Amino acid sequence: MTVHFIGAGPGAADLITVRGRDVLAASPVCLYAGSLVPVELLAHCPADARLVDTAQLNLDQILDELIAAHESGLDVARLHSGDPSVFSAVAEQMRRLDAAGVPYDVVPGVPAFAAAAATLNRELTVPGVGQTVVLTRTSAQATPMPEGEDLATLGQSGSTLVLHLAVNRIESMVEQLLPNYGPDCPVAVVAGASREDEIVLRGTLTDIAPAVREAGIKRTAVIVVGSVLTASTFPDSHLYSTARCRD
Repeated sequence: MTVHFIGAGPGAADLITVRGRDVLAASPVCLYAGSLVPVELLAHCPADARLVDTAQLNLDQILDELIAAHESGLDVARLHSGDPSVFSAVAEQMRRLDAAGVPYDVVPGVPAFAAAAATLNRELTVPGVGQTVVLTRTSAQATPMPEGEDLATLGQSGSTLVLHLAVNRIESMVEQLLPNYGPDCPVAVVAGASREDEIVLRGTLTDIAPAVREAGIKRTAVIVVGSVLTASTFPDSHLYSTARCRD
């Protein structure tokens, strides 16, 4: 039997993929992060499915559930918010499943940063303005960042930055980015992207921190930093250029 790591999407229940929904409907056991995954998704599970909220479980307890289901011959849907490839903590689960000889696969999901960009009606890669996106986070209440991945270093490229797990340290983030991006650099904060209680803030490195504090945003927020947020004068993409069509 197989453990299926499924990206549940950023929050809106209808942003799960068709594949994710179908795997969920075929799995007699479902482990889900109750604090992050929309409860509406559980309606896709079989009527008699075993549902386990992992919000209060540690890694050992989660693995015990996965391995027990496998030993009972049952497929497991392991629902993670967003997409499993980014900040999902699936790597340590996979490592332990490998050691236990339990097979698994991954169903990708809509990542939070993509939902945030959709809310903002912005492309994160704009011709002539920004063609590189750096996905990163801060290290408060989390494992330390590797050497060279601090914001001051990453910001030297001037690339578009997308930060997860950073809104509680917004002042520190601003302080580290100001030397490379400048006080007028556009910033957007999207909290609860795609959800009914979504909050969107737009500003600059000068005024975004007070706006975040005033709005009371403390979690599930994506921060986007870069000129692509306000770019209006830029060349058309080569993809649709008349010169390319003649070629």
